[in-house]
Amino acid sequence: MPRSEARVATDRPQRYAKQLASHLGRRSETSWDEATGEGRIVFQGGTGTLTAVEGALLLSVEADAERLALFEDVVGRHLVRFGAKDELVVEWRRDSGEPGTTQRKGDEPDAAHRPD
Repeated sequence: MPRSEARVATDRPQRYAKQLASHLGRRSETSWDEATGEGRIVFQGGTGTLTAVEGALLLSVEADAERLALFEDVVGRHLVRFGAKDELVVEWRRDSGEPGTTQRKGDEPDAAHRPD
């Protein structure tokens, strides 16, 4: 299954990962382990992981090729929204070597058109 990864520089990786898992848990199955700094997201048709490390939050998503960009966008867009004050930027890199999508403050689509 195609995979995409992003390394998001932040001084608060655990906080953002926990918030992301909690928020996405409204529509997907999620878990967050404070002790290990790792979490998981189970989407319909794919999975994601969250890993808090010193100075960064590591993200990954796996899905079929048709949904990979959608899952990159969902995870990245929500994280950017939570981290707007810190101006987080999420740049995905796919395991095929090609660049994935990028999410940053100010790039959000009109709220009426978001596929939350």
